[in-house]
Amino acid sequence: MPEFERAIAVSDLAPGQGREVLVGTRPVAIFNVGGVFYAISNTCLHRGGPLGQGFLEGQAVSCPWHNWTWDVTTGENVVNSELKIACYETRIEDGQVLVRAS
Repeated sequence: MPEFERAIAVSDLAPGQGREVLVGTRPVAIFNVGGVFYAISNTCLHRGGPLGQGFLEGQAVSCPWHNWTWDVTTGENVVNSELKIACYETRIEDGQVLVRAS
């Protein structure tokens, strides 16, 4: 089973914000939703836009390229729940957000 890897310091990501990170070699978008951290694929299914650069409203992030919107807690597309991007398990340890990007 893949191990958790350090992604970002908790203090580097304020509530309501997102950021692009590499977890190992995998591009991941991490979001702080009211103090709870979620990690999803950084790549939008539409045209490959960088979701970590998108606008987070509540628990939905809009891709900055074409506004496709994804629920960061489930990876589901807000309009069509049959479309889904990868979600990764997170945990907090010693002030760091750790991600298991399997």
